[in-house]
Amino acid sequence: MEGLSKNINQMDLKQIVTIINQIAKERGIDAARVLEGVEDSLATAYRKEYGQKGEVVRAKINSSTGEVNFWQIKEVVDESIVRIPEEKEAEDSVIEDNKPQEESDEIIENKLPLYHPERHIFIAEAQNIKPDAVIGDSLEFPLEPKLDFGRIDKEGKIISGIIHRFDRGNVHVDLGRISGIMFANEAVPGEHYGASSRMRFYIVTIQENRRGQPEIILSRAHPRFIAKLFELEVPEIADGTVVIKGVAREAGSRTKMAVFSDAQGVDPIGSCVGQRGTRIMAVTNEIGHEKIDIVEWSANPEEYLAASLSPAQVKEVQVFGKNEARVLVPANQLSLAIGKGGQNVRLAAKLTGWKIDVRSEMNPNEEQEDGVAESIEAVEATEEAGGE
Repeated sequence: MEGLSKNINQMDLKQIVTIINQIAKERGIDAARVLEGVEDSLATAYRKEYGQKGEVVRAKINSSTGEVNFWQIKEVVDESIVRIPEEKEAEDSVIEDNKPQEESDEIIENKLPLYHPERHIFIAEAQNIKPDAVIGDSLEFPLEPKLDFGRIDKEGKIISGIIHRFDRGNVHVDLGRISGIMFANEAVPGEHYGASSRMRFYIVTIQENRRGQPEIILSRAHPRFIAKLFELEVPEIADGTVVIKGVAREAGSRTKMAVFSDAQGVDPIGSCVGQRGTRIMAVTNEIGHEKIDIVEWSANPEEYLAASLSPAQVKEVQVFGKNEARVLVPANQLSLAIGKGGQNVRLAAKLTGWKIDVRSEMNPNEEQEDGVAESIEAVEATEEAGGE
């Protein structure tokens, strides 16, 4: 039945029910039993794709409309029939897909089964939901209907895979149940991709290939790859205390990331760097020798523009018109502010969305080589204006 749970929708289910009824009638099979098998398969697929480890999921198909409903089952318990796991037990306990607790808990020396929050609910909490609930009852909790099994929307997420093969500069990656492809322009210049090596990738999009099969487009050069790596390493980003406001990247060379927090006492840059640099080091270990500048975002343009040119020290920011600014720096900071080949000012422009003109405070009227950079948005706006 597992094949029936892949890439289906409500219309498909309605057709499946019709087919089941026809076959059952022709062959004298109990259609209800076959339908139960499909529902069990859907419930298992739902739990694997969208649920939590240990969660018990059930599904029910409306044979008239093809609509399917999902719900979670929790058994009402108290401490006389389950025990609270110690920390080590909680880490080691593994509960298999939708199997009863007795089949998956290891009971040693007459110990009670372990309490699991995804399949148990204590009596006091249960009675707040259902006043007449008693030990041993099963409570049902509705789940959001989802039918896109095997193609769960993971766009914008990080996924781990094993490099499988290479084809005209493209890297094919084994992601487990499905494969992904990283096109040459999504690879990091100079980065080595060895066959059979495991790496992490950013999921750019999910699309269908020529055969109508899902194809996962991967990247290691995408700016959001850096943001997602920090989200994995920095709890303050994961819980929303620190917000990533922007990322500008030249993959394999340098990245600038702007962060912000309005929580009292929280240093957004320090949170990302970590004690003794442990958090930022974990990210750089993933991406190699690429340099990362973390700056603090500000709603004040002058402050944000000055910060974006870090590590250079800025003397003055002069704002002209819409998203255009001249930035004056000490003579000994000029090369640092512009960067090699204009990289630092170029990334600052991408990060802020402003056109930035870096000049020496000693010669504010003299334009510097590689000292002017426009954001992508500003360049596009200029081209559109010129074409009218």
